[in-house]
Amino acid sequence: MLKQLRSYYTPGTRVMLLKMNDPYTKLQPGAKGTVTSVDDIGTIHVSWDSGGSLGVAFGEDLCKKIEE
Repeated sequence: MLKQLRSYYTPGTRVMLLKMNDPYTKLQPGAKGTVTSVDDIGTIHVSWDSGGSLGVAFGEDLCKKIEE
């Protein structure tokens, strides 16, 4: 599964946030950003257009690849 995530979400891939299970983030569904990496536990690290970076946790949060 990790190999598939890394091949699908390569650095530079644009994504849109669909759901984030983090009560402390200001990110909302629809936020867009650029993938920087996928770590060894499957977290998709994203540099968000609104500023800052925050990982999308595999199995908890949800994002989708977008074409722009």
